[in-house]
Amino acid sequence: MAVNSTSRTPAPAPRGPLEARLGHRFSRHTLLELALTHRSVAHERAQLEPVPAAATPLSDNEQLEFLGDAVVGLLVADELYRRYPALDEGGLTRMRAFLVSRRHLATVAAALSVGEHLLLGRGEQQTGGRNKTALLANAMEAIIAAVYLDAGLEAARTIVVTHIIQPALSQLISEDSTHLTVGDHKSALQQRMQAAGLGTPRYVVTAESGPDHLKHFTVEVRLDAPGHRDVVLGQAAAGNKKEAQQAAARIACLQLEEYLSSTEGRTGA
Repeated sequence: MAVNSTSRTPAPAPRGPLEARLGHRFSRHTLLELALTHRSVAHERAQLEPVPAAATPLSDNEQLEFLGDAVVGLLVADELYRRYPALDEGGLTRMRAFLVSRRHLATVAAALSVGEHLLLGRGEQQTGGRNKTALLANAMEAIIAAVYLDAGLEAARTIVVTHIIQPALSQLISEDSTHLTVGDHKSALQQRMQAAGLGTPRYVVTAESGPDHLKHFTVEVRLDAPGHRDVVLGQAAAGNKKEAQQAAARIACLQLEEYLSSTEGRTGA
């Protein structure tokens, strides 16, 4: 059946720029094409050019989305477990929930301009499908699955860390301290610093306020190792020095990983 040119779905943007933003060049470009194909366009194709179902077992990104959901969940959990040994299960669970949420994945996809590359049916195109949270989040998961199938788990890890985890860490770190509670933050921080060759942390009271019976202390955690001296890893305030130190150490446990990444090669971590 002939198809009128006016009924064709608008062509998506070239894939090269998306691959460049992702930081992954596909050896099997059909995987990326599939990851970007929404079921609406697959449905329209089936209506225009009917073929036996067995001939097209994969016609849209829904199966890749299913796989990508598992891959993203595994890699996020693994990275958080490795990066933040001081966090308890509750803290790790809350961080993971944010990182794998629909809203966050859609934000990541929008930052990568995934929407302009989606293959959509005319209905989805006309109703703003390129900017829909659900479509963008699903496409992001499908893309991660495509990278995994194309080049393996470590290639997928690179994408997840670079685009899903790393940009969100500052927001997670700034969350209220009750969202990331653990036990002895000071001990955990000292162990991690010593393992990284940074010696022991130094706690400095930078401010005191209030009457004697309602004192408020602000404490900074600083590095004290040669080449890193006086780098501030965390700051917090509380009603006594011990609580302020623990709160500052909690923040420092998270900030330390970012600091080590930014100075990789200098600390031997």
